[in-house]
Amino acid sequence: MNPDDKTFYSDIPFQAIVEQSLAGIYIIQDEKFMYVNETWAKMAGYTPDEIVGKNMRQFIHADILEEVMDRYYKRIHGELKSVHFITKAISKSGAIVRIEVHGSYVEFQGKPAVAGIGIDVTERLERDEELKRSKAQLQELAAHIDKIREEQRGKFARELHDVLGGMLTSMKMDVTRIMRRVNTPELQEITRGLRLLTQETIDTVRKISEELRPSVLDHLGLQAAIEKDIAEFSKRYSINCHVDQDEGIKDLSPRKITATYRIFQEALTNIARHADASVVTVSLSCEGENFSMEIIDNGIGIDLRSSRIGSIGLLSMKERARAIGGTLEVGPGLVCGTRLCLMAAMN
Repeated sequence: MNPDDKTFYSDIPFQAIVEQSLAGIYIIQDEKFMYVNETWAKMAGYTPDEIVGKNMRQFIHADILEEVMDRYYKRIHGELKSVHFITKAISKSGAIVRIEVHGSYVEFQGKPAVAGIGIDVTERLERDEELKRSKAQLQELAAHIDKIREEQRGKFARELHDVLGGMLTSMKMDVTRIMRRVNTPELQEITRGLRLLTQETIDTVRKISEELRPSVLDHLGLQAAIEKDIAEFSKRYSINCHVDQDEGIKDLSPRKITATYRIFQEALTNIARHADASVVTVSLSCEGENFSMEIIDNGIGIDLRSSRIGSIGLLSMKERARAIGGTLEVGPGLVCGTRLCLMAAMN
């Protein structure tokens, strides 16, 4: 049979399809339900007979009633042909049911009406809201853990530098005094070795302390810390590095200074491990009430489709950016390599 022939459609059991549809189907005219199928009625705990002939207003939650009625009349008057939205219905038990509705203007028995379909999305939205709450709680936990971690790093750095460093310095002084008193070659060799070992231990403690919490960051600020680290990075990996910093960066809060510095550190670590770069450029700038940090390398680049983009290091950087109300963009450079850009408000 030819589908273009009108008799073709007369053989299709539309009524059975509508009644057995998994989606709710309705027709509203003069604000009254003229037809609903079983699925539509069951979404709110009613039977079709309990809904048909009733005014639509009595099934709509008060806080969305005005919006729903406005959309209804805009379709009736031809201002909108079709609307897709989520509404709140009141069930027979008084509970709120969220229904995703797609309704359009139609003519029913020679008069304007609205016909459409609806799907109960209450459980889906509740799951989405629960996921949002869980995500927010995890972000709060991550921010709290990060704060505690920075505090502990600072504490351990001070303890290592002041307490353990002081004890080792005293030991070195005592070993020096012993050296002056021994008079046998064997003992002099032992004390010289002990003094050298003590000095190496002091240097190691100082290095660990600086890695935990650079003293230059607290005493001289973000700009000095970045310049110091980039100089060491350039020397260690034989990479040509350039730094361009705006003086306005000095006005950042301690929390944002720490987050920016840690992102900078992680970026350098990733470049050293993965980029195979020969040039790295770091730029910190202020514009109005915002600041940005851009780090660009000329290495092999980053594949946004690979699992590397979801590595712990990148996730950590993005979470640090989010914690200070900023955003972090990571992607290919204009010509080659990788570009990382942190953007956030100054205050």
